[in-house]
Amino acid sequence: MKIDQIYTGCLAQGAYYIESNGEVAIIDPLRETDVYIKRASDQKAKIKYIFETHFHADFVSGHVDLAEKTGAEIVYGPGAKTSYDIHEAKDDEIFELGDVKIKVLHTPGHTPESSCYLLIDENGKEHALFSGDTLFIGDVGRPDLAIKSDLTQEDLAGMLYESLRNKVMTLPDDVIVYPAHGAGSACGKNMSKETHDLLGNQKKVNYALRADMTKDEFVKEVTTGILPPPQYFAKNAMLNKTGVESLDTILEKGKVPLSVEDFEAYANHEGALVLDTRKPQDFAKGHIPNSIFIGIDGSFAPWVGALIPDLQQPIIFIADEGREEEVVIRLSRVGYDNTLGYLKGGFETWVNAGKETDTVTSISATKFAEDYSASDIHVMDVRKPSEYEAEHVENAENIPLDFVSERMEDVDKNKEYYIHCAGGYRSMIMASILKSRGFHKLIDVAGGFKAIEETDIPKTAFVCPSTLK
Repeated sequence: MKIDQIYTGCLAQGAYYIESNGEVAIIDPLRETDVYIKRASDQKAKIKYIFETHFHADFVSGHVDLAEKTGAEIVYGPGAKTSYDIHEAKDDEIFELGDVKIKVLHTPGHTPESSCYLLIDENGKEHALFSGDTLFIGDVGRPDLAIKSDLTQEDLAGMLYESLRNKVMTLPDDVIVYPAHGAGSACGKNMSKETHDLLGNQKKVNYALRADMTKDEFVKEVTTGILPPPQYFAKNAMLNKTGVESLDTILEKGKVPLSVEDFEAYANHEGALVLDTRKPQDFAKGHIPNSIFIGIDGSFAPWVGALIPDLQQPIIFIADEGREEEVVIRLSRVGYDNTLGYLKGGFETWVNAGKETDTVTSISATKFAEDYSASDIHVMDVRKPSEYEAEHVENAENIPLDFVSERMEDVDKNKEYYIHCAGGYRSMIMASILKSRGFHKLIDVAGGFKAIEETDIPKTAFVCPSTLK
């Protein structure tokens, strides 16, 4: 028996390759399927099943493509309805895989069809639980993504409580928990950086698995403090129900080198969004006017999904040489399949053609400290509210990048803003969006709050009134 966790940091997502006696099961595959096919081929094994724990909202799965290429059967839990052929499993149904068995545990709560898959080894021992978004390391799945007119987040949270108590917590303590996500995913609120753990340890440390927790207490805890889901979540969930084009087709269309003239024509006449995927400081030094920065070396796909509202938006992009295919693949992971090509030769080609460029003023934290002490300045903190509340620059205004469109009216074009995040990635995204909408009095603080912490700039933290004596 072989278990491989194939973890993708950008999405904080874990897919799983399980092999026994020449047969393979893939759990929650990403859009690009070659990695699974090659791994099975190298082992002279055949992919027999593709198990989906639920209709994913934060990425587009490669299950349909993988099934078409391998002949594997797609398996979902009870209640899953799709536009393509699947095996809708029954609760407690068992699937044979070589010398091992995989048992379906229907665990509604994160979504109604959510299911965990229990791996039973060659000796009949319950070995591992592939828990999807039902149980994370340190957290449980958010219960607000499948709300319907007759189903509230409190209803789903109640289902999740019952699923955890009756299906998961009854398993042996030495069962290994392999979740679908880790820290950085928006599918939970308190996930650990660890990507697997023993169930017995989770019973001790996971707030949602406390033995003495009542159902009402559970519902209150898991529904408190949930930020609104990114706008692309519902769209990705629908794509996973209906199916998408093969990634091969998307790559053929999107990995096209464009001349400066063609690139400019797409931007000016076809309504294509110009996406700059280079490093933040490269963008600051020079970029195409009105382009949007979202760097490939960061949480690229989730920020694309959060900030570009239309999955069908035509996109052309600038990338470092050799990373063009990576950009198209990572866009496709969250359903952005209308990529039309990239600027051949990169930004340097644009400069050499004598085209107009723009810059973002970027200063060090030390220079920021000097400016802060010398005058009354406006500081924009674009981190999440929880980060801001933990500690922030005194008098800084919190305008989270996640809500830039909703908060645009709070930004004054006549004021100069010093913008920062935690490390410099999100602040450059914010600067690019603001510049594209006519805000030009912007100064980026390189290194973000991590660098600011090393200065003597006054800082403060939010204090909850209930803690005051």
